[in-house]
Amino acid sequence: MAHRFLMKEIALQAGVGLATVDRVLNGRPNVNERSRQRVQQAIKELEKQQFQLAVAGRKLVVDVLVEAPGRFCDEIREAFESELPALRPAVFRPRFTMQDTMTTAQVVDALDAIGRRGSHGVLLKARDVPDIAEAIALLRQRGIPVVTIFTDIPQSARIAYAGLDNHVAGATAAYLVGQWLAQSQGNVLVTMSDDSFRGEEERKNSFRDELLRRYPKLTLVDASGGHGLNDQTEERVRKAVGRKRAIAAVYSMGGGNVAILRAMRAMGKTPRCFIAHDLDRDNIRLLRDGSISAVLHHDLRLDLRNACHQIMHFHKLLPVSAIGDVSSVVVVTPANIPRYVDRRFGGGLREAETG
Repeated sequence: MAHRFLMKEIALQAGVGLATVDRVLNGRPNVNERSRQRVQQAIKELEKQQFQLAVAGRKLVVDVLVEAPGRFCDEIREAFESELPALRPAVFRPRFTMQDTMTTAQVVDALDAIGRRGSHGVLLKARDVPDIAEAIALLRQRGIPVVTIFTDIPQSARIAYAGLDNHVAGATAAYLVGQWLAQSQGNVLVTMSDDSFRGEEERKNSFRDELLRRYPKLTLVDASGGHGLNDQTEERVRKAVGRKRAIAAVYSMGGGNVAILRAMRAMGKTPRCFIAHDLDRDNIRLLRDGSISAVLHHDLRLDLRNACHQIMHFHKLLPVSAIGDVSSVVVVTPANIPRYVDRRFGGGLREAETG
């Protein structure tokens, strides 16, 4: 396997021993497939961090452990890697572990493995359940700080949360739905990926409360539990809605919007308002073609910068005054898609739409 890195750098990035790296690089036997893949992934990560490796400063190896659909994982990875050069005076070396879905046991095992091999910090997107909170406490006992990102685990030993103000996001979605519909009654479809993700639960509770206060005759229809994955989400929507129930609006908190729209169209339903979250590739395309009305956006780079600043503060490299607040919600319509999104997705999306 061609590479330009010292074995000790690869071992640190992969979180494995030098002997394992040697076996993988030289094609020797007695290496399990998971370790082989981790070494191969570490080399790819190091290739993207080459500029970082040449910069002087305190090196912090951080683990990014995320349960989310692949499209959002890609957004997180790209946002973090784009932010790396600005994270001074530290030099961050991220190690990514990301999957569409993870059981509680898998998350706990991953956190335990991080504790055994060592880390300067963990950025974690996971469910708010007792076993994961306990695993966070064990990491804290080892001196490894955890920052929850995008969805919180507030009763754990995490040192901070970095991400969207989900309460404000839910209330904003309720206001937009009411303004868009301009009517006093109807059904509003809501979808979360999983109710154990605290951030989405906060959005839903705030949305429900604000809708009840402002528009008490609008009724919620819940199709949650599809994990933001297309097949599962589509099935949940079909079962919750059925062919006889009219849907005036949709508030999608957990993604899978292509699948939601596919299910709605198959049942002959066209909601007048569709509010989504996150400026990923799917949502930008749906926003441009008018399939969704607005996207509630927060700056992932800002969120990850704040998370890293919390890690730096823990290691006494940054004063607390330098750390920003949780992200404010930004309402994005086809008229105000950010320029950096256009630069990143615009050409490729337009080619796909016309090809």
